[in-house]
Amino acid sequence: MIQAIGLTSKSRKELPPAVDDVSFEARTGRVTALLGAADAGKTTVLRLMLELQQGRGVTYFRGRPLHRIAHPSREVGVLLGEVTGHPARSVRGHLRMLCAAAGVPVLRADDVLEAVGLVSLRGQPLGTLSRGMDRRLALACALLADPHTLVLDGPADGLSAREGAWLHGFLRAHAARGGTVLYSTSDSKEAARTADRVVTLEAGRVTADQEAGEFARTRLRPRVAVRTPHAARLAVLLTKEARARRRPVEVVEEDGNRLSVYGSTCADVGETAFRHGILVHHLADEIGDAGASAGRASAPEAEPEVAAPERAPGVSIKSTPYNPRDADTAPPDVTDASTVTLPPVTLPEPAPTAQLLPEERKYADLVRPDAEPEREPPADPDAEAGPTLRAGSPAAEPWSEPMGEPRGEPKSEPRDEPKGEPGRPPEPSPRLAPLHPLVPLRPLDGGEPPADLTPTRTSPKPHPQTPHASPSPAPPQPPPPPASPLPPPIAVHTARSPLRPLRYELCRATGIGTGYLTVAAVLAVSALLCVFLGRTGHTPQPRLLAAWPTELPLPPAALGAGLLGALAFGEEFRHPALATDRGTVPRRLGLLAAKLVVAAVTALLLAALTVGCDAAVLHLVYGPELTEVPADWLSASTSWIAFMIGCAWAGVLAAGVFRSTTAGLAAVVAVPIVVVPLVQKGLAGPSVRSAVGLPGRLRQLTLVEWPFGVERYLTGGLRMVAQPVGGALALSVTALLCAYLLTATRNRAS
Repeated sequence: MIQAIGLTSKSRKELPPAVDDVSFEARTGRVTALLGAADAGKTTVLRLMLELQQGRGVTYFRGRPLHRIAHPSREVGVLLGEVTGHPARSVRGHLRMLCAAAGVPVLRADDVLEAVGLVSLRGQPLGTLSRGMDRRLALACALLADPHTLVLDGPADGLSAREGAWLHGFLRAHAARGGTVLYSTSDSKEAARTADRVVTLEAGRVTADQEAGEFARTRLRPRVAVRTPHAARLAVLLTKEARARRRPVEVVEEDGNRLSVYGSTCADVGETAFRHGILVHHLADEIGDAGASAGRASAPEAEPEVAAPERAPGVSIKSTPYNPRDADTAPPDVTDASTVTLPPVTLPEPAPTAQLLPEERKYADLVRPDAEPEREPPADPDAEAGPTLRAGSPAAEPWSEPMGEPRGEPKSEPRDEPKGEPGRPPEPSPRLAPLHPLVPLRPLDGGEPPADLTPTRTSPKPHPQTPHASPSPAPPQPPPPPASPLPPPIAVHTARSPLRPLRYELCRATGIGTGYLTVAAVLAVSALLCVFLGRTGHTPQPRLLAAWPTELPLPPAALGAGLLGALAFGEEFRHPALATDRGTVPRRLGLLAAKLVVAAVTALLLAALTVGCDAAVLHLVYGPELTEVPADWLSASTSWIAFMIGCAWAGVLAAGVFRSTTAGLAAVVAVPIVVVPLVQKGLAGPSVRSAVGLPGRLRQLTLVEWPFGVERYLTGGLRMVAQPVGGALALSVTALLCAYLLTATRNRAS
């Protein structure tokens, strides 16, 4: 159940807020539509509910605000905009990467692909998906963690009638299994056809909160749509004739040369236009939206009552098993509510949440304190009781009055069951596989919720008293502080770190071909350079094997390692798969550590492949003379590996600080060009003392015996740092790490 209370956005300068005091409820087991025009504030309301935008108000998801839920993705599935993934990543690879971020098994990706009918497109790149397939993938991303609540912003915008019917059928199935569905739309007929309750927004305020049947009776009326170049003249004539005949006809002039005539027929309008010689381009019967004021105004006496329109094929309120014999009357890609199930997977229990802040505790009474844990919805969804408010609670404030269903309201009339469309059903697309059963990871009603799911009222146990002792009077309690007339502020929190950061980073790095192409290009360029340097005969053997001419600031392998490191964070900011709704990549230490580990392993493999390929090419071209193992191979190898890892780490940290792949690679190139001359200038001049024997003195300080050969590795590392390039690289990595930690701490504090 969702309870939105007093949602108000921040006003810009002297302009009124886009959303002002919006309160409504979305109940469990029902589909709620948030209806409004393009500028009514629907997206702003959803962003305030999800704490993605600053403002005021509070939203409870089954009794808890979003920032008090340990794992929000397992409680609320969000669909805002398109899927923001790398265009070259496959559909299955993208879902597996998000499985690691959500902490669910990777097999869950295959389950949701079967549920949304994308099994045949699992290897398709994201950049080649159509609008309908992108909506299916976005829905699959929202369902990965098996959330109880789905919040969707315009899910059917731009979809065909067939895809829209499938989508709303899927949402209906989720609600039938005990979930909560809230979606926004600007189509009143879509809201009346697919939702159980319609909340209407107009200019940032709630103007109506109605059952779908009542909404259809009061808002949707038959009309005659007319398009003519003489719209104003025809409107005057129709009004004059209706007044002369005493008929309740309403003529509304739309944009352009269009008219909407309520209370008349196509025949009457056409005869009037013919008698007066008015050219008509379009004349048709439609079901039109009479506006938000129609639900509050009384209808004319002669106005006919219009029943709610039928639902789309395959979308029903009742949960009835799917019958294969009815396949000729329902589209094959629409799933019934009772057939949507996923194989069960055990998930770790969420950690207990902290207590509410004092500012939020003032508004905790809006949640029913004596409510039982939510179970399967009853047969009649309208039989649920509304929230119980205590006298004197902050809910008595005008801004926090919930706009739910009033007590004692008569039940809405049952809707008609869907009927098959006449004619032959649409042929299924050859690229879409039929939907498979979908089993939830756990019951959507939550079973036995944790103790902190809903506030409970406990009475203290009476102290035992002796028969002769008189009860002592209770000490007077201080009066409660007065409630604030304003709802609590909404703070925007950064996206959470992946629950499996190392697995997430491995899926991200290996899911696209950029890394493989970079490694292949580095090996090819290094092989050509080493052949050229071996021909001249003036290059030392370590530089020859690394393909590092003295004229270049860095070898190709170091540039490749820096580029791969920069891509680790640069692609995150360019395609924010972790923060599709927030737009900012989380600066968490767990994610940083995973990226540094993967970058170090990649740099190590690239260093070994570069030396091995160069040695093989030199042996093939010039013989074994240039490939002999040097005497100091251990220290040289240590210096080479440390140098490669340092370049990769510099790229990772620079891209994380400056949020760009180009900036990360530029920081790597700047080390030998800018930092090295500065270090050389600082170390210029005679040295009075040296650090000879430092490894031996470090060994004496430790209490344990070092393994054999550690001193040699330590000597190679210190020799690399003592060089100008090594010292500059170590200094740059340290500075970038401090800058990253500073920005991460500042973002978390704000």
